[in-house]
Amino acid sequence: MCGIAGFSGPDVRPETAHPLLRRMIHTLAHRGPDGYGYHADAGIGLAHARLSIIDLTTGDQPIRNPRGTVWTVFNGEIFNYVELRRELEAEGRVFYTQSDTEVIVHLYDRDGDRFVEHLNGQFAIALWDSERRRLVLARDRAGIRPLFLARSGGRIWFASEAKALLAVLPQCAALDPLALAETFSTWSPIAPNTIHRGIDSLLPGHTLAIESDGRETTRQYWDWTFPDAADTSPSRYPLSVEAATAELRELLIDAVRLQLRADVPVGAYLSGGLDSSGIVAMIRGFTDTPVRTFSVAFEDGEFDESEYQQAMVRHLRTDHTTLRCTRRDIGNAFPQLIRHAETPVLRTAPVPLMLLAGSVREHGYKVVLTGEGADEVFGGYDLFKEAKVRRFWARQPGSRLRPRLLERLYGYLPNSPVRNPAFAQSFFGQGMEHLQRPVFAHAPRWTTSQRALGLLSAEMRAEIGDFNPLDAFEATLPANIGDWSPLARDQYVEAKSLLAGYLLSSQGDRAALANSIEGRFPYLDHRVIEFANALPPSFKIRGMTEKYLLRRALADLLPDDIVNRTKQPYRAPDSASFFFDGEPLDYVADLMSETRIRAAGYFNADFVARLFEKCRAGRATGFADNQAFVGVLSTMLVDQSLRDTAKTTPEPAVAGAGT
Repeated sequence: MCGIAGFSGPDVRPETAHPLLRRMIHTLAHRGPDGYGYHADAGIGLAHARLSIIDLTTGDQPIRNPRGTVWTVFNGEIFNYVELRRELEAEGRVFYTQSDTEVIVHLYDRDGDRFVEHLNGQFAIALWDSERRRLVLARDRAGIRPLFLARSGGRIWFASEAKALLAVLPQCAALDPLALAETFSTWSPIAPNTIHRGIDSLLPGHTLAIESDGRETTRQYWDWTFPDAADTSPSRYPLSVEAATAELRELLIDAVRLQLRADVPVGAYLSGGLDSSGIVAMIRGFTDTPVRTFSVAFEDGEFDESEYQQAMVRHLRTDHTTLRCTRRDIGNAFPQLIRHAETPVLRTAPVPLMLLAGSVREHGYKVVLTGEGADEVFGGYDLFKEAKVRRFWARQPGSRLRPRLLERLYGYLPNSPVRNPAFAQSFFGQGMEHLQRPVFAHAPRWTTSQRALGLLSAEMRAEIGDFNPLDAFEATLPANIGDWSPLARDQYVEAKSLLAGYLLSSQGDRAALANSIEGRFPYLDHRVIEFANALPPSFKIRGMTEKYLLRRALADLLPDDIVNRTKQPYRAPDSASFFFDGEPLDYVADLMSETRIRAAGYFNADFVARLFEKCRAGRATGFADNQAFVGVLSTMLVDQSLRDTAKTTPEPAVAGAGT
């Protein structure tokens, strides 16, 4: 795992490119602490910060083709590089390293921009073709690895994190009000938007080619797709549940096998749930890799899953480390998380994972496999079952019995809305007017998230105007999404919002790389996603049982109580992490003070003060208050970081670089 940065433009020269490249890449030292590499030529500057995992001796980047006409830097891993290398060598191509990176330049020589379609991996790639003087950028299918872009001074700039761009483009150190409104609705800016003015992200599953004359071509090479719900032909779902179970098992074993490839030891996270336990069980049962596991435990029983984690440690006989995380740990580390996330967040959940990554690093590991992605791929969240019940209820809106099915959800919440039937009907009845919209399943969650929008200042509300984040999100969806089953629509929205925008970013890539740890995600192998997307909805949610087929595929590898355990989403204490004996942490008191809130200008100071006192007194009500508090605090931390950046970033080193 690494960090990349660079820029391209007609005025780029090697002698002036190097100072800018060094300034950019040194901000990403946490992503690649094992060394830096550079390539600068007429029209291009490439930089790389390396975390050595494959080919520790000769794998330094940038990597070139044999003729020295194609150069690449990339962040991530190509898991099928062994098979690709054999294929390319059989064609007579000669390699000078043992790295996975080198297959990229050979595939480009052979297949042009379609090289990316052969890659099984998680990656952000920058490739320079010096003969055609063109730059090609590419991002992996699910959006596991980030790639940020800015256009300024006749150049295109790119980097693994926004901070590398801010180091040379200080004018981008400002929050975008519309992106903030999106974050306070869908949990992250709606891609390709970012929270920073003038900085975009390359969409997952896309390439961007910039030609010598400045023309840009964006191409989508992959997407989550699902069968047409109106198709009733026998070929629509050709597999029986037994055959599908067997095929899924083989796919998952192969995905795990590929993702264990490394020239350093590989560990795994073990949460005690089905997904991570299944990964560890497959490592244990079908590979020769020693099993080293890590987990996080909480002092608060509402969030703690250590009982299940320890049961799995005993069952799988792993060498295990548990990091015990307190509320104070979370509160103290929250600013560090926001520095790495570079965006406001609505939950504290990324912080314990960042601290866990630190523990992994302390124990001498650089790579961990995780169970992330299984819920999105196999229909694991209560949200999917909730939407199923709400659609069933909508057929008879006057029914008192149908909404009672909701009582089978959210049992892990001490203040669950389903505990009071009357309140449940009111709460889950929200958003019924969106029944025919693709965002129907997500409308209640996003309505709760929008509590923070009510805290915005009059000036911010004026800038946002009548902008509607739900409408903006739907505008990004494929035209044929209405042809899919309701569950397929819900899965697609989840994959494009929470998964790519938050779970794989703030809670994934950024939390792990803050401590130079690479996370790998076997459930997000694109072959697994494609296989699962082609399944009938009943293979994912059968009745009110989520991840039905995945449970079958893992049944003989795990204890029954893990296989049959109801999904308990990973969570952490939110506003309670910032107050102790009624007193806020010092930085919280400062950032949430009336003076700081008014100076920043994002929020109404009186509204924030009331929320602050409510949380101080321990009276925060459910997700809405907690998300609003964390959203405001994290926004203030981002604002502070941007103000510091604007003060300390030097003027561009060459004419036009930052204009």
